[in-house]
Amino acid sequence: MANPFKYLKHPVLISSVTMAFISNKFNISSVFVSIALFLFMFSSSSAVDPALSNATVTPDSICNATRYPKLCKSILPHDKPCNARDYGQFSIRKSLSEARKFLSLIDKKLRHKSKLSKAAIRALEDCRFLAGLNMDFLLSAFEKLNSTAKKSLSSYETEDVQALLSAIMTNQQTCLDGIKAASSSWSLIKDEIYSPLSNGTKLYSVSLALYTRAWVRGHKKKKREGKKSMVFSNVGHGSKALPLRMSMRNREIFNKLSRRRRVAEVSGSDVVRVSDVVVVSADGTGDYKNISEAVAAAPTNSNSSTDGYFLIYITAGVYEEYVSIAKNKKNLMMIGNGINETIITGNRSFVDGWTTFNSATFAVVGEGFVAVDITFRNTAGAIKHQAVAVRNGADLSTFYSCSFEGYQDTLYTHSLRQFYRECNIYGTVDFIFGNAAVVFQNCKIYARLPMPNQFNAITAQGRTDPNQNTGTSIHNCSILAAPDLGRTELTTMER
Repeated sequence: MANPFKYLKHPVLISSVTMAFISNKFNISSVFVSIALFLFMFSSSSAVDPALSNATVTPDSICNATRYPKLCKSILPHDKPCNARDYGQFSIRKSLSEARKFLSLIDKKLRHKSKLSKAAIRALEDCRFLAGLNMDFLLSAFEKLNSTAKKSLSSYETEDVQALLSAIMTNQQTCLDGIKAASSSWSLIKDEIYSPLSNGTKLYSVSLALYTRAWVRGHKKKKREGKKSMVFSNVGHGSKALPLRMSMRNREIFNKLSRRRRVAEVSGSDVVRVSDVVVVSADGTGDYKNISEAVAAAPTNSNSSTDGYFLIYITAGVYEEYVSIAKNKKNLMMIGNGINETIITGNRSFVDGWTTFNSATFAVVGEGFVAVDITFRNTAGAIKHQAVAVRNGADLSTFYSCSFEGYQDTLYTHSLRQFYRECNIYGTVDFIFGNAAVVFQNCKIYARLPMPNQFNAITAQGRTDPNQNTGTSIHNCSILAAPDLGRTELTTMER
């Protein structure tokens, strides 16, 4: 059986809703599933054919392949011969300048909060957060493209940059959705915010298209040499032990606390290095009483290869708090006592004035995040409409043996590359949604009783641009009825 953590180091490219196994345990006659397998093989990598990207091209010819040819032609230089990669770099530089201006505009509006409604303030705060991420993503992409005189990238770097540019488009759409929802209480939205937001989105689309043309398309597939690292390979083979390398002190702490899983005695490539272990316990017997304090104590910008993971062990209990893991809190690992034993819960909702984006009980954007044996809940209920249990925008993140419980919009797989294995997901309307490149494997997906005149839609994939490397893959999962779902309730696989 494949292990749940091997994709941390090896990004995936997926497209569309894929394969699902439908269980008839509860006689769900109204579940309609479209089965289509588009999952890219994880065992392949790519190398771009230089001949396709180094030839001189004109702005007119290359811009016709974008969604916005007129805008594309207006920003590219016409006074010197360039190839596709030159234009790609140039457009990303222009995008970085545009992102900086938009962030400045948002900051300017938020300096005058007294003139804004609460809904407008929250929408703008979401936009500021997302615009900050966009700045970071564009800087990272630009630095990668300028780090070599030959302007060549490895296959992994190529996928990394495409994932970042795809996430930028998702962030723009999320900001736009929030602004639209607040527009009824904010009359100046169209001219002052919507126009620059829309123009920026078009520019980012051009950058993504030019980058895809120059670095992604026309590549040659080849098999990856050598055996792929199989992190946590024992999980799923009947063993409850985790192959973690840690100090003797940390091993004693972990094994004493964990009834379900112990540290396995293993060596070699299967081992995951743990730099430190801290304990969260609501009764005060651990290092911290709440999860947010433990997250704040974690090191910033750590490297999993050299520094290892910072492990937060969360003992059994109900933690009523809103946890946010920032972008600089990389390579955090959270392990609980088990589903329905370690519970993180909240009740924010759209009806109560929160944006969908900020209604999440648990939100993470820190790269390399791992969660094991935890239940995440939003208890707002179906009547409160959008109410997110987990919002995940963390690249190369993994959730194993976790439960996500809510109604509408339970699990927000927002952006970048994510993996879920042996998890339970409960909800009603669009309860797996977002625009990540996400794989669900061996999970149980439970449809709950919706409100009157509603129907259950399990997934709502938010891809907006054909060049985004995003999609939802549901592989070897069971679609089930929660105990409260009646036989006559309509449930569909996707909207």
